[in-house]
Amino acid sequence: MDQNDKNKSNKNNDRRRGVLSLLIWALVLTIGFNYLLSAMDTKKLAESTCEIRYDEFLDLVRDGKVKEVEIADRTLNITPVDGFTYTDADGKTYSGDFQLFTTQINDPELRSFLDENGVEFGKPYKAETSYLEIIMLNYVLPTALMVGAFILMMRFISKKTGGGGFGGLGSVGKSNAKVYMEKSTGVTFADVAGQDEAKESLVEIIDFLHNPQKYTDIGAKLPRGALLVGPPGTGKTLLAKAVAGEANVPFFSISGSGFVEMFVGVGASRVRDLFAEASKVAPCIIFIDEIDAIGKTRDTRFGGNDEREQTLNQLLAEMDGFDPGKGIIVLAATNRPEVLDQALLRPGRFDRRITIDRPNLAGRIATLEVHTRNIKLGEDVDLKKVALATAGCVGADLANIVNEAALRAVRKGRKLVTQEDMLAAFEFVIAGSEKKNSVLTEFEKKLVAYHEVGHAMVAYRQKNAEPVQKITIVPHTEGSLGYTLLMPEEDKTNLRTRDELMAKIAVSMGGRAAEEVIMHTMTNGASQDIQEATNIARNMVAMYGMSDEFGMMALGSVRSQYLDGGYGLDCAQETAAVMDKAVKEILEKCYADAVKVIEENIDDMHKVVAYLLEKETITGGEMVAILEGRDPAAVEDAYASTRRSDSDFRPSVPSTIEAPARHISMTSEKIEMPPLGGEAPDESAASDAENGKNAETPAEETPAQDAPAGNGAETPDHE
Repeated sequence: MDQNDKNKSNKNNDRRRGVLSLLIWALVLTIGFNYLLSAMDTKKLAESTCEIRYDEFLDLVRDGKVKEVEIADRTLNITPVDGFTYTDADGKTYSGDFQLFTTQINDPELRSFLDENGVEFGKPYKAETSYLEIIMLNYVLPTALMVGAFILMMRFISKKTGGGGFGGLGSVGKSNAKVYMEKSTGVTFADVAGQDEAKESLVEIIDFLHNPQKYTDIGAKLPRGALLVGPPGTGKTLLAKAVAGEANVPFFSISGSGFVEMFVGVGASRVRDLFAEASKVAPCIIFIDEIDAIGKTRDTRFGGNDEREQTLNQLLAEMDGFDPGKGIIVLAATNRPEVLDQALLRPGRFDRRITIDRPNLAGRIATLEVHTRNIKLGEDVDLKKVALATAGCVGADLANIVNEAALRAVRKGRKLVTQEDMLAAFEFVIAGSEKKNSVLTEFEKKLVAYHEVGHAMVAYRQKNAEPVQKITIVPHTEGSLGYTLLMPEEDKTNLRTRDELMAKIAVSMGGRAAEEVIMHTMTNGASQDIQEATNIARNMVAMYGMSDEFGMMALGSVRSQYLDGGYGLDCAQETAAVMDKAVKEILEKCYADAVKVIEENIDDMHKVVAYLLEKETITGGEMVAILEGRDPAAVEDAYASTRRSDSDFRPSVPSTIEAPARHISMTSEKIEMPPLGGEAPDESAASDAENGKNAETPAEETPAQDAPAGNGAETPDHE
């Protein structure tokens, strides 16, 4: 049996299963509906009827209170005269339109007794009804009507949504993937920046779609699938569209959740339909976003999911079954690769795993250039400085920052986006907008000021901390009453030394240290700082092997690498208790370092806080100017940091006298090769060499020499 016969057989089986499930549901609903009607009739009858004793019935007849008696098979149904009210033994009163009944007793004188008292009586005629008629009228006919109505409804929905057929109830079993034919994706590799390694891995797939013959001639097979893995917002979907745009082939895009429905077997039917449609327009690309929705490991320890597992099994079968020579490539994206089934990740299914990670400094600059391509930028915009400030951001974050900067420029009435707009947009994304109507008391402002300056002072006085760019005590919408913005000197998102991590913890502790040392109190404003410091210390002990107690021992394993970066402990409870003590020791040491810095710089803290209370927002450069006894108003850059190489740290005087040695540049003299055969050297070359000996290299050729003494890129230790 060939593949087409198998597909037809599978479709017929799906159709039969769909009809059978529909019949079962309709029958269940019919039985339930009949039971509900019967219960309602019984309840209604109980409210309008009352059972009495036979002797009580005879008394009512003698008293002339009975109008009519209906002789049934086992009971006597009694209709009282108009206006009669009956009260039963429980005190319940019946009046108006109601009936009484009593059990029929073999009384041969009953009819004559009713005649003597003028009561009408009789037995109504009822036509005999067979059980087959009852079943047909009560069950078969309602079930058929319900099935027909449901089929008509599904066909109507199918026409409205563009689907067709009855496989799996109308269009339920049809694939709902979005199809982008040819270049309609509108995305190419020029629109994707910061992911050069990922693009290189996909170039070969594009070349195969363009020139499959040169690969098949040598015996090579096209990779059946590529899995794009990375944090949210890094551009996995955008990169998949770029592959389709570069290859100029049809592009099928669907989310993993688009296969899952309440009916078992619908997801598998949609997978078959998707691959059948793709084979008609091959070569093409199928992109499944968030594949973890259907590709989770088939673990039955906690109970399985039949629908999801059938969908996954069908996807595995389709990826094994299609001919690689047709040019169908399956791209999938996920940020949870650890939960995917191993059968999905093996070679022959997803042959390549391409990591789309957070961009580095060069990648962020390139990404900002892409997103600012259609933005009118001012001459002062420095994308490198923006890229430095946005360490750890993904492409979606950078796009949001650029858009917020453009919106801010419009609000300010400008036609160009300035550097101030770009950095202000970055602060808006991380801290929210300013609360202009928030009112703080003088004590609260002073407390917040010392807290934030405590962070800044500890960061400035430590060698391995990041430079301070901004300090503010203006409340923001993200819940902070103020914040201290640090700008990294270079891109350090992946590799950090133990000293740098300890310095980062100490900076987080600086706010609480300033509260205790200077204000002699503690506030809940340090809760986020404590949380951040504890997370770093716990990672140092459990993951990085940076504790004396455990050394190179991993106590946990990563659970969600590309989401929150969390991990689970793989150790005994006793070991976890010891780990908590090790974490506490790290935190106490860093807090002691922060307290020491605050105590040694109390006078400087008072100066900076006084200026901060006056301005409410200051730059790192202004803080350094205060600490060095200079006029902070001379620092003109609105985003000057405490980075030692910044030109804002020059004294606020008209000119600066620097050591003459800083202007001396050494150049190596060019040594000419001796002439062959004892010939005299070229006079022009000798003259050039002589002139070069005394020539001074221009300043722009040796930029590292222009920095004044002590203004290196690394912040010195001021302790």
